[in-house]
Amino acid sequence: MSLSCGIVGLPNVGKSTIFNALTRTAAAAAANYPFCTIDPNVGVVPVPDERLQVLAEIFHSQKIVAATTEFIDIAGLVRGASKGEGLGNAFLSHIRNTDAIAMVVRCFEDGDVVHVEGGPDPKRDVEIISLEMALADLATLERHVPKLDRLVRADPKLAPRLEAAKGLQELLERGEPARRLPEDSLEREVAREIGLLTAKPLMYVANVDEGQLAAPGPMVEVLREIARGEHAPLVVLSGKIEAELAGLAPEEAKAFLAELGAAESGLDRMTVAAYDLLGLTTFLTAGEKETRAWPIRKGTKAPQAAGVIHSDIERGFIRAEVASFDDIVRLGTLEAVRAAGLLRSEGKDYVMQEGDVVTFRFNV
Repeated sequence: MSLSCGIVGLPNVGKSTIFNALTRTAAAAAANYPFCTIDPNVGVVPVPDERLQVLAEIFHSQKIVAATTEFIDIAGLVRGASKGEGLGNAFLSHIRNTDAIAMVVRCFEDGDVVHVEGGPDPKRDVEIISLEMALADLATLERHVPKLDRLVRADPKLAPRLEAAKGLQELLERGEPARRLPEDSLEREVAREIGLLTAKPLMYVANVDEGQLAAPGPMVEVLREIARGEHAPLVVLSGKIEAELAGLAPEEAKAFLAELGAAESGLDRMTVAAYDLLGLTTFLTAGEKETRAWPIRKGTKAPQAAGVIHSDIERGFIRAEVASFDDIVRLGTLEAVRAAGLLRSEGKDYVMQEGDVVTFRFNV
């Protein structure tokens, strides 16, 4: 399953620095000038999951395979992007192909790093990006509504979709993003079909300096209020510190985090938040060959989850034998879980739950 989260923001807010640290590479050029990222950089990042190592030890697995999230570092957006300013058209086409958005907002002062608006202001910066995405969506709808109107004349059954598109126009003109609509509404369905940017799930990333990690300043609090109003997750991190951590060996990075008083890196929190934002959950398989985390959409039923492993397993699905991770850890082996009567047999209607440890039974 390949789902992507686009990293967006104004130029010089730390997007490429964060992307480089995420992917543990220097794939994206990080420089002190606007538009240093022209083409989108793509990186596949493992989702941290401590359960994998535990299961691998219990099952004596030869290897561990984590679930992943795909991040795309997208060129910085500026005021007027919806009208082609800066790299506006390229930006909008790249972000339209992502499944979710991580908006990086600079929350620190630094006279050595140019800010395209003169200085950091989270409220203003968020408004610029949000407005440009809304204007781009309105332009999309201005092209889409006349097409739907012509289709409705030939097929009146499409009339509800036309009304939904007009409703989206009214919503955007009021300054509200399409993501605020109910998930199961026709308007939200139409918004997804035509690729509206404001319909994509959104998270905020506050890029701070080292001194703000323990005590975030007023700019972070402004962004926190914005995120709360959007019911969106907020991750606070220091791109500079994360870049330093990315260059260290695992044990050194762990010690560095301990010095900072942190149990995990900001990028780990960002990766997990993006995974959740994409509507993903994880089931686990374990054996001598490998212990593996499998990403699936929340609400996926057992046969379709089996199909993520191989289509033949879905076609021949008989049942899913499901164990609790906690029970396996507590009892020490899968056989002990079975002997205790705690191994469940689930059928075709079973909805997979986060952390299920599964063995699928199927006909070849």
